[in-house]
Formats: sequence, C-alpha cells, structure tokens
Amino acid sequence: MTDPLSGILPVAPTPFGEDGDLDEQGMRRVLDCMIDQGVDAICLLANYSEQFLLSDEERARLMRLSLEHVAGRRPVIVTISHFSTAIAVTRAKEAEAMGAAMVMMMPPYHGVGLVPDETGIFEHYQAVSDAISIPIMVQDAPLSGVSLPVPLLVRMARELENLRYFKIETPFAADKLAALIAEGGDAVIGPFDGEEAVTLLADLDAGATGTMTSALQPENIRPIVIDTLAGNHDAALAQWKRVLPLINHENRQCGLRATKAVMKQGGVIRSDHVRHPLKPLSERTRTRLLQLAGELDLVALNWGK
Repeated sequence: MTDPLSGILPVAPTPFGEDGDLDEQGMRRVLDCMIDQGVDAICLLANYSEQFLLSDEERARLMRLSLEHVAGRRPVIVTISHFSTAIAVTRAKEAEAMGAAMVMMMPPYHGVGLVPDETGIFEHYQAVSDAISIPIMVQDAPLSGVSLPVPLLVRMARELENLRYFKIETPFAADKLAALIAEGGDAVIGPFDGEEAVTLLADLDAGATGTMTSALQPENIRPIVIDTLAGNHDAALAQWKRVLPLINHENRQCGLRATKAVMKQGGVIRSDHVRHPLKPLSERTRTRLLQLAGELDLVALNWGK
C-alpha cells in the first residue's frame, strides 16, 4: 500500500454455522462478495466481526484464512485491540507478518473504571508503532468509553511514525474530524468515519476521506465518498438521500446482524447466527431490513443466487 487509503473500508462479518462454530468456507465467500461490492479495503476482526466473541485461536485462524484468501486483491486491515499492550504488540506483529496492510486498534479499556491516563494511552500506541512498519488506524469509538481528545490524537500522529489513520465515530464526529484535520495537518493522512455511515455526509463535509462501514451496501455508499472527493456534491447528496433509510435501519435497529441477515438471504452465507449473548433479529426488524435492501437491489442480496 503505497498511496494513502481512501474510499470505503468495510468490516467483514464473521459467519458461523447454526451450531455457533466458525464457517470457514462462508468466510471465504464473504470476502469474495466484498471484493465484488467494489470495496477499497477489507477490515477483519473488528467489533462488527464479533471480535469480542472469538477465542484467540479463532482470531488467528480467521486472520490467516482471510489474508491467504484475499491474496493481495485488496488491502486488508486487521483489528488488534486489547487492553494489554504486550498482546496488542504481538497481534500487530503477527498481522504484519501474515501480510496485513494496516492494523486498527481502540485505546486500552476494560470497563468504565479501568482506563489508563493519556500517558498510558500514548505509550500503548507507541509500543505498537515501534514494533511494526505498517500503518495504524486509531479507532475512536464510544464503545470503549475512553476519551481521546484532539490534542492527544494530533500528538500521536506527529510523534508516532506509523500512526496516521483515524476512524472517528464519536458523537459530533464531523466537528472532531474537522478539528483533527486542521490541527494535525499533513500528519493526518487518513481521516475516516464509521457508525455505518450514519453521519457520512457531514463527516465528508468536514474533510473525511473515507468511511469504515459494515459490508451491507458498500457499492451504494462508496459513490458518496468518491463524488464528494471529486467535488460532485449534488450527486453525493442525491445518493445519500437514496440510501439513508437503509443506513438508518441498520444503525438504529439491526447493528452487526444486518449484513449477516442480508448475506444469508442472498446466498453468501448459510446462516446469520450470532453468538450468545447477542440475540437474532426480530422478524419485524428483519422484514423491514430485507424490504429496504431489496429496493436497493444490493449486491449481497443477489451474490449467491
């Protein structure tokens, strides 16, 4: 990866059988479907991959399987988040050795009452940066409960050699992105948003150069990014209005279950099982999801048919 990454970098879901076991063939089909969706990169083992429900052995299997199967067809980003700095470093080194183009990591957290101070957070990222030579993306998400103020993010971008990308999905993400870009300057080469692109248009207006969504509808969201970066703002707005009902339904009603439900319906995977204590979609929510997905004729809804 020689040029700065931009566009859409969706998270790959982790398919399971109805018994809850990993579906390795389903994982290969997910990756092939995402490439056919026209993604710019693929992110593995993120929160929308149910990373918090995977064993260490399963993580290693999925990383190796995915990197070998993608085989350079797209850059692959591997999520390495962990509270332990030593474990995060080990995961980062393993990801680089297997061919990952980038790693993504949340700040260290383990519940509301166990969060390092800013020095500890900086040192956590510094240890990973010192251990690898591929880029790091900071995931700034409400899930962690950790505050990452803009001055800290800018300091990390300026002082840590490999830390140049940021996924901002906090409340008022556009304002934070604008401040990060203004204060970070050339040190910030990849300002991205997340949250299923529910704030994408505002974030692009603030200077974001890409988004990390789910794998539900990358083919519909990517044009919004590309048109905005090209200055075609009317086209971006029109497309945003077209896909917003599905974005909203995924973000507010479905979460990580949306992509799995659509991919099962489309024959990409055999089961949309999510691991306990997560619960399956209600039929009411699933029905509306499939209606909205059908109106947009999603790639994932037709890929396996």
